[in-house]
Parts: sequence; structure tokens; C-alpha cells
Amino acid sequence: MTSGAVIVIHGKQAKCPKFKYLVLVLGLPAGTFVPSSPPHPIWRWTPARGLPNFMKPGKQFMSTTAFTKTIPPAKFAPEHGSGSSAGVLLAFAAIYLIWGSTYFFIRIGLESFPPLILAGLRHLLTGAVLFPILRWKTGIRPTADHWKSAAITGCLLLFVGNGGVCWAEQTVPSGITALLVATVSLWMVLIEWLRPGGTRPRMQVGAGVLLGFAGLVLLIGPAHLAGAERVPLAGAGVLIFASFSWALGSVYSKHSAHPVSPLLGVAMQSLSGGVALCLSALFLGEWRALHVAAITPRSLVALGYIIVFGSGIGFTAYLYLLKKTSAARVGTYAFVNPLVALFLGWSFAAEVVTLRTWLAAGIILTGVILVISATGKVPGHQDDAIPTPGEA
Repeated sequence: MTSGAVIVIHGKQAKCPKFKYLVLVLGLPAGTFVPSSPPHPIWRWTPARGLPNFMKPGKQFMSTTAFTKTIPPAKFAPEHGSGSSAGVLLAFAAIYLIWGSTYFFIRIGLESFPPLILAGLRHLLTGAVLFPILRWKTGIRPTADHWKSAAITGCLLLFVGNGGVCWAEQTVPSGITALLVATVSLWMVLIEWLRPGGTRPRMQVGAGVLLGFAGLVLLIGPAHLAGAERVPLAGAGVLIFASFSWALGSVYSKHSAHPVSPLLGVAMQSLSGGVALCLSALFLGEWRALHVAAITPRSLVALGYIIVFGSGIGFTAYLYLLKKTSAARVGTYAFVNPLVALFLGWSFAAEVVTLRTWLAAGIILTGVILVISATGKVPGHQDDAIPTPGEA
């Protein structure tokens, strides 16, 4: 068995100043990787992929600051499949059940907290806890461009997106809220198509988008259709705009500067979005309307749940799955979450689920399935981008 050579090169020498070091892996079979400590990225190379640009003939990339090291093959391991099947199943259960249940717990939290305060406390506390820990652990110093991207995505995803969800749940049942948020996948397709240099969707994707929006029209369309009232228009309008904002923020995140560590980027987004939400709550008078003595224990539990489980455990499970399985499989959360939310709202919050709701749910979720299965990935996700799942 032969050994593989590992070449570590300073990023500036390789004309990649975004990274402090590049680690080149040479002479190894496809599908192998070298364990590395963040924030240093691993550059995987095999003959089938061709040489990186800075290794083309005539390029000078080696220097006295670069060095080589031989590592026995035993040190290498397959990138996928290294996680236990039990761990993968638990992670799927987390993103299915936890993210599906956050809509229900938001409704419980709104019993005592105004909507923007509820969302603001969630994201501000999450960012305040995670950012210093991840900043120390990774050693990454975010640049001004990183903070600019975090501020924009934090406002689009959390201030408008999640803040809109919390506001709308004052009048819209939690299950229907989750169903409307599932349209994020459809909006992403349209934004990716219409943006400068965008890609026109394939026929299956286009059919999925049309089907999804047909279900949306059924849900909020004519009153008394199928013997049921339509969704309150003000709340539905806010949710549609919030979903569009979430999709816009996700697409922007794909093409913007971000730290090498996805979790650090998410912590920065949480801080930015949390600050925007809390300041908006102050401007709208929500802090004056908040009565601390009237906050119920169940609302406090709900706030703790969406912070610890929704933002902490759920997102960690999401990142774990992106490493252990295909993005298309991970994307199934987009049509499982609404079903979980509909069941919880019907079972524990006495929310009425009518024939109209079930018909619209079937049509919308079929459209989402068509989009995800055709693209073969989570809409808005790409390698090395900050994942931006459309959860509550």
C-alpha cells in the first residue's frame, strides 16, 4: 500500500487569501480525506478532477513556507458513511420532529411574549452564547465582509422571515403556518431563475412550482370553499412575504462572503437578526407592552424549547446530516415539518384541520417534493455555503 502526500500551502502563496492555509491531498484514491482541525480547509484532489488552477504548468505555488508530509493510508477514512446508522436516524428524527414542533411552541410562547420579542430573544440569546464559543474554538476572526453578509442574511432570514412567522401565528394556526413556510423551496427556484446570471428551472421543477402555488391559492383563496373558511388574509400575506424573504436571504447567502465555519456564520446571523428584532420591538412599543409578572411558566418553557432545541439541537443535527448523507435526503424535512405541525396543532391546540387544509397540504407538499427530487439538493444549499434551512 502506498502513502499519500499532504502539501500545506499558505493561502496568499496560492492566491487564495480567503484561507490561511490550503491542504493539498495527492496520490490518494477518490473518496478519501484527511482529518483536519478547523478553520483550515482540506483541498481534495484526484487525477480525475484535474489540477487546481494554481497548480497548472507554469504556476509558481511552492515556497519555503510550504511543506510536505507523508501519511500512511490507515490514517485516511471514507468521508461518507462514517457516522453510525443510529446517529443518522436520531438526527433525522431531530430535524423532522423538533423543527416541525417549533411552530406549536411559538404559539405557546405568544401567550405571554409579543411576537418580535419572542423571536428576538430566541436569536439574540442563541447568538450571544454560540458566537464567543465558536470564535474561540475555530480561531476565525470574521472580516467586515463577513459581518456585512451576516447582517443582511440575518435581517432577511430572522428579522423578516422568522419575525413574520411569529407575528402571523397570532391569527394563523401553527399547522397552516408551517404549510405556508414550506413554499420557501418554491420561492428559491424563482429567485435563482430571475436573478442576474440565474438558471432556468427544468420542466419537473417548473411543474412543482406551479403545483405548489396552486395549493397556496387553494389555501387562501375564495371564502367557504369546500365548506371551510380561508386563512386570515393579513396573516397569510405576512407569511408569504416572510417565506419570500427567507428564500431571498438563502440565495444571497450562497453568493456572499462567509466564514469557513458554517456554525460561526449562523451565530453571526443570529446576533444580527436578534438585534434587529429587539430594536424593532422597542420601536413598535412591544417592550412597554410586555408584563414580566404575567409571563406564564409554559411560555418560558416554550421560549427555552425553541432556543435549545429549535436553534441548538435541530441545527446541529441538520449540519451533521449534510455531512453524513445526501442533501436531497436532508431536504425531506421541508415536507415532513408541516405534517408534524398540523398534527401537533390539531392534537394539543385544538386547531381545526379541514378538508380544504388537507387538499392544499397535499398539493403544496407534492410541489415541494417535485422541486427537491428534481434538483437533487436542498434548495439554496451548495458546498461551503452557510446552510439556511427554512425552519421556524
